[in-house]
Amino acid sequence: MRAIVQTKFGGPEVLRLTEVERPTPSSGEVLVRVKAAAVNPVDVAVRAGLLPLLGEPPFTVGWDISGVVEEVGPGARYRVGEEVYGMPFFPRAAGGYAEYVTSPSRQLARKPATLDHVQAAALPLAVLTAWQGLVDLARVGEGQRVLIHRAAGGVGHLAVQIAKLRGAYVIALASEPKHAFLKELGADELIDYRTTDYTQAVEDVDVVFDSSSEGTRALEVLKPGGTLVSIMEHGNRELAAAIEAAGRRFAGVSVEPDYASLETIATLVDEGLIRPHVAETFPLAEAGRAHELVGSGTVQGKVVLTVD
Repeated sequence: MRAIVQTKFGGPEVLRLTEVERPTPSSGEVLVRVKAAAVNPVDVAVRAGLLPLLGEPPFTVGWDISGVVEEVGPGARYRVGEEVYGMPFFPRAAGGYAEYVTSPSRQLARKPATLDHVQAAALPLAVLTAWQGLVDLARVGEGQRVLIHRAAGGVGHLAVQIAKLRGAYVIALASEPKHAFLKELGADELIDYRTTDYTQAVEDVDVVFDSSSEGTRALEVLKPGGTLVSIMEHGNRELAAAIEAAGRRFAGVSVEPDYASLETIATLVDEGLIRPHVAETFPLAEAGRAHELVGSGTVQGKVVLTVD
């Protein structure tokens, strides 16, 4: 099969299309014929050697996939031909940028019926990060005020939708050209972080969803008892201690595969309550170009690789 392999750390040019052996599913696993694979900032960091999740190269990056079950191992929960999506094995190697991927069957869910594979691949890592932070940890509810950093990004634009469906008043931080997009997603208040200091413009926030390493600045807007949900500083004990000492709550998100939540999310997608935005697609062979775009930090929504 074809897969994107890198033999050293470096820039996008280290990603090479290569012929490799097709994997075989073990007990409880399925083999998925990948139709699309999303590119996330974590992929870019791993490729560059900035985040040592996979050890030393050679390896294949990527986790988000959508595809069709090709082969079923003993005890697995799907049948050949079913359409599935998920982020298998994260943060261990999944080899998502490939024509075939094996996965524990319970780390995948059935693909939302209303989405094609490109749209479905855009969801797992980003939507689970937002869901696990806002729903599982912060338990966002009706009438709460939620501030979302990088609101137009891959995680952020889904966090906006999740907070809204939970009944929250959503304050979105993003550059002005992205405000119309966020308004369509349901954001109630929009702040251009380039021209406005949000700590001077916002107060009495119940939940800050931080994807930009804001740290203790959250204390300036969080009400007593409020929650800082951090996806960048989830292991920062000093930050957690400072937040707790100030009478607020710290919730660090280290996203993990969760088929039950993906099934719930698929239902919400099919009901029209959550929708991923795909900014651009690239064929598998052009993974390097996709990494260049994601690495620019300017993407509105997600970038996805198509796999024929």
